[in-house]
Amino acid sequence: MADRWLILADDLTGAADCAIAFGRRGRAAAVSWGTATQGTGTGFGSADLLVLSYDADSRGLSAAAAAQRHAQCLRRLHDPDRILFKKIDSTLRGQPAAETAAAIHHLKGRTEAGRAGTVFGICAPAFPAAGRTTVGGRVHVDGRPLEDAEVWTRDHSYANADLAFMLGTAGVATKAVPLAMVRGPGFASQLEQIAAAGDVVAICDAETQEDLDCIAAAGLRIAAAGLRIAAAGLSSFFVGSAGLAHALAAVEASPPLAPLRIAPHRGGSLIVVGSLAAASRAATRKLAALDGVVHLPVPSETLLRDPGDLAASLAHVEIAIAAGHDVLVEIAMEGVPDMALGPRLVQTLADALAPLGSGIGAFAATGGETASALLSRFGVEGIRLVDEIEPGVSLGLTLGRLAIPVATKAGAFGDADSLIRIRERLRAVRIEGSFS
Repeated sequence: MADRWLILADDLTGAADCAIAFGRRGRAAAVSWGTATQGTGTGFGSADLLVLSYDADSRGLSAAAAAQRHAQCLRRLHDPDRILFKKIDSTLRGQPAAETAAAIHHLKGRTEAGRAGTVFGICAPAFPAAGRTTVGGRVHVDGRPLEDAEVWTRDHSYANADLAFMLGTAGVATKAVPLAMVRGPGFASQLEQIAAAGDVVAICDAETQEDLDCIAAAGLRIAAAGLRIAAAGLSSFFVGSAGLAHALAAVEASPPLAPLRIAPHRGGSLIVVGSLAAASRAATRKLAALDGVVHLPVPSETLLRDPGDLAASLAHVEIAIAAGHDVLVEIAMEGVPDMALGPRLVQTLADALAPLGSGIGAFAATGGETASALLSRFGVEGIRLVDEIEPGVSLGLTLGRLAIPVATKAGAFGDADSLIRIRERLRAVRIEGSFS
């Protein structure tokens, strides 16, 4: 049974939305980052976790630096009995090719007596629930080529969205697996034949969750065989996003975990929007218009020049949270945003909001960089995953200095009502003390 997993992601929201796929199906799952790999305050450590998901925080690095960081993470975290899931962005942001190559190099060195092993990767980045599909080996968003999407215009690392081309930039050999093969009666045996060739990544088309289910079932059969005969040098791993994670977790679901309860909290929720995605900005406008929500737009110029100007506003926010009101903070960008300023903006905002941490009853953030910066400043070392509010939106309990409900969402996921649903769920958990 494929129970034990290591998920290695390049940002926090990705690490969470893959881990919760397993957490919802009865596996103890948690996310960590930095130097923390123990489940502080959970009642179990990383050795007891069936699913350990780690944020390598490599989205903004160069290809060489991202590969190096992944290699370091794998040496530290990857146990021989854990199947590796290399989480990549469903729209190919960051350095997925270099990171996949690093995973292959790591796995080839894991066989007995130092012999080079044979590595087989199953790559399926589709996430149909979020509108991401793969057809002809190319990524599409809402039925259109990824190259036409807002996210590609704003941020991309490769010349095009062809997966074979992308992986080829890092020297990774690939084999196309078209939809006709995925949906055909002999798919499992055909995938095994590709695996037998060795040192190749199969790029699998998928338009539906059912396609991913077929890929997961066939891939797990190969991976399980590899675990049994590791001495022979067969290593399999998976490359994908939350869609594939859900398919893999569903193949062998476990009995549900005991419901998680916490002490009710009177403090309000802090919701921070750092993502520039249109979906997040539309959701911000709708949430800000609701009664009982205190909205604080923070101009990027304020964060760049004099964050001390926020003092009076933050004092007001602290009072509102203590009174049980929910507070929405957004980084308001003027003109054409400079993507290179993103890390500086979120870190400065995190520093400014840090004093509020002890009083908040729940926390949510859009954008993995925003979430990790804020949580780290609050003294949070990880997240125990509990549920999924909607596709791509994970719900959990913070680990470390704070123990409060937390929701994370990738910026481009969801719709205009996503933040409203997140707010309602967090409010129910912190008031009732129950995640169920």
